[in-house]
Amino acid sequence: MGTENRSLKLTMKPAQKQLVDALITAGVVTSPVTRAAIAEANVACGKSASVPSWILHDQSRRAGRGLFHVPEVAGGGHETPAPAAAPVVQPAAPVESPVQTAPPPAAAPSATLALTGGESATLVPNRMRTYVPFGHFDDMERIVMSGLFYPCFVTGLSGNGKTTMVEQICAKHNREFYRVNITCQTDEDDLLGGFRLINGETVWCDGPVVAAMKNGGVLLLDEIDLASHAIMCLQPVLEGKGVFLKKIGQWVQPAAGFQIFATANTKGKGDESGKFAATNVLNEAFLDRFPVCVEQEYPEMSTEKKIVTAVMKSLGLGEKEDKDFGKHLCKWSNEIRTLYFADGVDEIVTTRRVVNIVTAYSMFRDRRKAIQMGVTRFDAATQESFISLYEKIDAAAQVAPEESGEVARYDLDSTFDQKDEVKQAIRMLGGNTRERFDPVKKKWWITQAEKDTGAFEAWNPAPVYETATESEEAPW
Repeated sequence: MGTENRSLKLTMKPAQKQLVDALITAGVVTSPVTRAAIAEANVACGKSASVPSWILHDQSRRAGRGLFHVPEVAGGGHETPAPAAAPVVQPAAPVESPVQTAPPPAAAPSATLALTGGESATLVPNRMRTYVPFGHFDDMERIVMSGLFYPCFVTGLSGNGKTTMVEQICAKHNREFYRVNITCQTDEDDLLGGFRLINGETVWCDGPVVAAMKNGGVLLLDEIDLASHAIMCLQPVLEGKGVFLKKIGQWVQPAAGFQIFATANTKGKGDESGKFAATNVLNEAFLDRFPVCVEQEYPEMSTEKKIVTAVMKSLGLGEKEDKDFGKHLCKWSNEIRTLYFADGVDEIVTTRRVVNIVTAYSMFRDRRKAIQMGVTRFDAATQESFISLYEKIDAAAQVAPEESGEVARYDLDSTFDQKDEVKQAIRMLGGNTRERFDPVKKKWWITQAEKDTGAFEAWNPAPVYETATESEEAPW
């Protein structure tokens, strides 16, 4: 056993050794160690006030309620305690033995923690530079800051920031964020935990719900109205009374700060519109355990302008024409939503879709194309009506119909730095470069014959019809 201890001590990860050193510095030189002492040492290491997953999820380190075996503080390795002292009360040998003998490197973290290499502090989400708080952000933030257990059900149409709101509250207040996407197949094993095969051993792994409870994190049950009756396993959790893990005979109490949010497109009563397929009618007793239900609306047009401006800034869009596009885009989406709620149209443009259109515009720098790409998922009649509505708002996006006249020329989409390359290509085909630059539109142009050579495809030749040559804005 001594040889095994020395080997384990030598293979400790830097983060683990840092915690042990912090415990020793704090005067902890005997094992077992209290939860509070470990949490304080973790804070001294620059992390959250919690027990690291390599200790918390290793069943062999459990020494009792709020106590953990950390023999490394006394200079020894991690020695598995006698089976009689283990917290596993289930007598069946196939369950008890694997839980006790699982090696520390294969400790049983939740699926979410495993993705972060066992470093629970990294579950705090990053702050979004483009995020603009709106809707029920302030109310939800106050609930998180209160420290009280107060489960919240957040409902609303898709793409209006329900999930992002909870995520960014956690980012702002440095809170661990456990997001679980619910489907009709989500069951107790997915949520509370189960046995997994790791390195040839059957090991108990806490589910995200239990991990959030133990670490005092914020749990988000996303799209909860897709759940089946299996979601009822969370009844005691929603009451804030803890939960009993039947498979390992362990009672888990929620740590301070534990909070639950649930998001859905319905209020748990199903959907008759057909827009939110597979949503279910949730058990009334389950829904009643949420003290509050808030309905998230789409942002006001002024707020959506701030969102679009922030996204454009992050994409390097700051010219006047970019800002004009953002202004027209927000007016367009707002008018469509007004029509939707008045039963004037069957589809809606979400804030998420507005952001996606801005992203498309940043790549193609074509307003009409960005709008077209944003509405392609709708049926042909809806696409046509939405594009037509945008053209009425933004005249710059209108395209002259081809039958209104012959193509007079093709404008090139080239930059200032590419002018010499364009001029050379025009000269090689016998063109006069002095006559090929439109100072009003600041565009180089070519003829139909020159376009047909294919030499200018890199600059996306755009047709200009004879009807446009009659205007004073673009004389040539």
